[in-house]
Amino acid sequence: MKKNIKKNYIKIGILGGSFDPPHKGHIYISKIALKKLKLNKIVWVVTKKNPLKKKPNLSIQERVKLSKKITKNNNKIFIKYLDKKIKSSSTFNLLRYLKIKNDKTKLFFLMGADNLKKFHKWKNWKKIQKLAQIVVFPRKNYSRNSIASKKLNKNDLVYMKSKKINISSSLIRKFW
Repeated sequence: MKKNIKKNYIKIGILGGSFDPPHKGHIYISKIALKKLKLNKIVWVVTKKNPLKKKPNLSIQERVKLSKKITKNNNKIFIKYLDKKIKSSSTFNLLRYLKIKNDKTKLFFLMGADNLKKFHKWKNWKKIQKLAQIVVFPRKNYSRNSIASKKLNKNDLVYMKSKKINISSSLIRKFW
């Protein structure tokens, strides 16, 4: 009689973005994801530039440094810059790279509802859900309704319940 062997997957959350600058909202959703999704760790992947946004105010080095500083008290959050290694800043290419690197990893791609609004404009957006579970966090003044939420299957998107944090990198930059 064969024993039913269950694979032991490492559960990793991926929070990608320009982090221009990183803030407590990023920390908050990371902590919620670690707890509710029972993740082993979260990797903040700082990208050189979001193709749908203006050029970042801070250099990539400054954003990586600030991200490390703000997460220094959490040993389950790791900061990476992988654009050069994977020769891309697209989420699809990032997740494909991470999946190929370790097949015993279950990836959870974390995003705010603000990003869901333009998700259909992302490179290979319909294929992202094949590489990672897409987890959407509520944001003030943004709804779950989007082109992507209508085109993807219901199981492709997981909506987290958490309080809406009224902070964003663009809001912070207005006070600089």
